[in-house]
Amino acid sequence: MDVVDLCRHLYKVYQGREEEISSLLTNGMAQDMSQYRQLVGEVQGLRFARDEIKSLLEKTEEDVEDTLRT
Repeated sequence: MDVVDLCRHLYKVYQGREEEISSLLTNGMAQDMSQYRQLVGEVQGLRFARDEIKSLLEKTEEDVEDTLRT
């Protein structure tokens, strides 16, 4: 596995987790305000990580969006 494959894999894992949490939040599944804050914080961290991966790939790949979709 090369670095691009690793980045692609992590991006997809983070994206999947972000979608899971977004679904929980949208459906009001947070048990209390503390859990809500924790989930929102996790989404923020996942987005930051995905943006960093995308930024790194932009420096090495011509078509980043295509790379992340494959």
